[in-house]
Amino acid sequence: MSPASQLGAAVLGCGSIGPLHAEALADVEGARLVAVADVRPERAHSLAGRHGVTACSSIDELLALPEVDLVCVCTPSGTHGELGSQVARAGKHVVLEKPVDVSLKAADGVIAACAAEGVVVSVISQHRFDAGVIALKEALRRGDLGPVVLAEARAWWYRAQSYYDSDTWRGTAALDGGALMNQGVHLVDLLIHLLGPVRSVYARGKTAAHKMECEDLALVSIEFESGVLGSLCVTTASYPGAPETLAVTGSSATVVLEAGSVLSWQTDERSAYDLDPGPHGSGPSAASAASAAAGSRHLAVTAHRAQLQDVVDAIHEGRPPAVTGADGREALELVRAAYDSFCSGQPVHVNGAGAP
Repeated sequence: MSPASQLGAAVLGCGSIGPLHAEALADVEGARLVAVADVRPERAHSLAGRHGVTACSSIDELLALPEVDLVCVCTPSGTHGELGSQVARAGKHVVLEKPVDVSLKAADGVIAACAAEGVVVSVISQHRFDAGVIALKEALRRGDLGPVVLAEARAWWYRAQSYYDSDTWRGTAALDGGALMNQGVHLVDLLIHLLGPVRSVYARGKTAAHKMECEDLALVSIEFESGVLGSLCVTTASYPGAPETLAVTGSSATVVLEAGSVLSWQTDERSAYDLDPGPHGSGPSAASAASAAAGSRHLAVTAHRAQLQDVVDAIHEGRPPAVTGADGREALELVRAAYDSFCSGQPVHVNGAGAP
């Protein structure tokens, strides 16, 4: 593809996740990284220098660049909706790091702004592109597991206090949320992606081991519209951290994923086997080692690249991306309902349950 037909991509926010977006974009066909921006100019200049692109010190400066067609918003979660809406109003396509925002009102605002401007919006849910998730999704579509009765997801991760002390917004209700909103939203998205809409949640959360405003431990009981029951356990207080797992069981098979790869696939014919991870992920041992070692500090770029490639392809092909703004909102709605349940001590219906 000639440079003239490539999308000019930019990264807004050059902190912890922005550099990963920049690295992923370097290998996306049909797009090229042209600029980065951060309110801390030194971070923008550092990342821009590594990639040989333009450095900007504000969103206004970034959006004024005519070569920018797509912006990855990698700022604190509670700013995603506002900044994403500003990007859309400038006529640029929008990729929002997870979660879509911490507020349903803000999520609705950015989705509406993108629709009004006719630009694509996608929320990073990169684990949908992991090999094990793709295989399990297809198996569920075919009915290979039989009637599904139960799903269980767990993220026993660890973050030192220094993680929350590294920026004033970390662990706050207004800009970040806690373990469920920040880390657990990955598994929330996968549960909905695999098993469909959620009817209600019953949740408990607490701040067990950190000095922070929000929870570092959450337990969520989930009832899906299909009648399937699920459980989700997320923490950042489990030393030294372990790979996340997701298990789905039915009358014909039980599948367990670890860090996005198949750990076991139990059927009548075979007691357990590892699935070839294919082009979208590494095997269980490599993925597990990386995840257990340091969690999100060493997020693999492969899955981000796969999702960004889909977004770029969707723009070129005039179709919706595989992960839409509405998908991001659905995951956020479950998290907000769980937070409501934390406060009330009661089950909460997910449809319309989230607080603004």
